Amino acid sequence: MSKLDQILVLDPPADLKFKGPFTDVVTTTLKLKNPSDRRVCFKVKTTAPRRYCVRPNSGVIEAGASVNISVMLQPFDYDPNEKSKHKFMVQTIFAPPNVTDMDALWKDAKPDDLMDSKLRCVFELPSENDKVNDVEATKAAPALNSAKNDSAAAAVPVAATLDDTEMKKMQDKCKKMQTEMNKLHEENRQLKEEGLRMRKLPRSDHMTSNSTSLLGREATTASLPSLLVVIAAIFIGFFLGKFIL
Repeated sequence: MSKLDQILVLDPPADLKFKGPFTDVVTTTLKLKNPSDRRVCFKVKTTAPRRYCVRPNSGVIEAGASVNISVMLQPFDYDPNEKSKHKFMVQTIFAPPNVTDMDALWKDAKPDDLMDSKLRCVFELPSENDKVNDVEATKAAPALNSAKNDSAAAAVPVAATLDDTEMKKMQDKCKKMQTEMNKLHEENRQLKEEGLRMRKLPRSDHMTSNSTSLLGREATTASLPSLLVVIAAIFIGFFLGKFIL
């Protein structure tokens, strides 16, 4: 029985490119797509396991789904004259129903059921054009930041004016509310004092006070016509005296 062709679609299909400088971790992405109608188990292997970190390095891809694999090259002293011999292999197998033990699945898998694809690692240093572009981008960054800052500064006065207007309105409202509260507080205080005073007075004194008040009002009412007569007499006498003289 011949070996099965790889069911997964790999992107990139042949070379994993790592772009330097290699003084820090360099990461490239490998995309695995499952175009079939069956679940597929995968495992990623390399000839230099100490030089790379792969996440995830194994798993299951559902029918019609895809997964991105991050391949991280650890820092090292790069020699342009040294040809890279590092390779990767993506091994796959159709997942049986209700698979739970992945280690047992790979251990018991028959060679004829396995599918694999090999990829070569390629190291690249930045070209002179890339360096120039990086420098120009670095120089352009301050100008862009300055433009953003200027735009933000230009917008500040308008916002500040709006804030001041709103603040004055709020202050006026607060003052009015405070005045109303003070009035209510004063009225409440007067009512409390009046209530306390009324409760302290004996009932008889209260009645006597009310009676006296009523008598005073009646006396004032009774004396009002007499007062009016006197005022009228004074005016009449004043006018008569003028005419006689």
